[in-house]
Order: sequence, then structure tokens, then C-alpha cells
Amino acid sequence: MSIALPARFPERLVAECPDAVIYADAAGNIRYWNAAATRTFGFSAIEAIGSPLDLIIPEWLRSRHWEGYNKVMSGAQSRYDEGALLAVPALHKDGRQISIEFAVLPLRDDTGSLVGIAAFLRDVTKRFKEVRALRRELATHKNERQVAAAALP
Repeated sequence: MSIALPARFPERLVAECPDAVIYADAAGNIRYWNAAATRTFGFSAIEAIGSPLDLIIPEWLRSRHWEGYNKVMSGAQSRYDEGALLAVPALHKDGRQISIEFAVLPLRDDTGSLVGIAAFLRDVTKRFKEVRALRRELATHKNERQVAAAALP
């Protein structure tokens, strides 16, 4: 049974995806930026396209990012090729740091050469802060129990 897809399905899927979709070429310059990327990072597509990925990478992470990116672009296997989820800090246009999770899709041309990487990203800042608060609360309770236990005869 064949079910027809809506018109322009692949194009609309990427453009209207609720997650940010960003494509960077082999040099790390942004070549695609969907509406969710604008909502997530604050930069319009006009501002982002043509800019290096440094636009959204905190300065203290850039050397580590570029070391890995350049290794992958030169042919090294990425540990994130298989859809693994990576969680990292990122930058919003307003200067605040956000927490994101993302998966990557290396893209190759017709000859098999790696030409860029697409990333599918989601802002998880709220959840990250909630988990961090719960961990602190748990640590406080553990500490209180240890102090109470040590005070017992």
C-alpha cells in the first residue's frame, strides 16, 4: 500500500521541524538555519547563514569543538555518527548560556566525500536546571543523613 506524502514533504519537514536544524559546511560555516534555530538561539537565518559555528559556541569550548570538527571533516570517525545525543552549553544571541542536546548527521556528496554536518538541536535549559536543583537537594539530604548518623551513639 502506497501512501502519498504531502507536497514538498522533505523541505517542509526540515524547515518546520520543532527542533533546530543547522547545516554547516566542511569549513564550519552555517549554510542552513531553520525557524526553530532562530527560536532557540535568537539569531535570524540572515544573521546566521554564512557565519562560523562560533556564533553559538561558548568561547571556552571553541578549541575543543574545532579540534573534533576538523578531525571528522578530515575523515576520522565521529563517536556521534550513530545518532548519539550530545549535551553541551551553547550561546544565545542575548549573550546568555543555554543548554542544548543534539544529534548530528554527516552529509556526503555523490562521490562519498564528507561535505558538511547537519545538527538537530533542542534547548534543554529548563530541564537541565531542574535536574541540577534536584541533585543539589539530594546531596543536601544525603549530607544531613550522614551528619545525623554520625551523631548517633
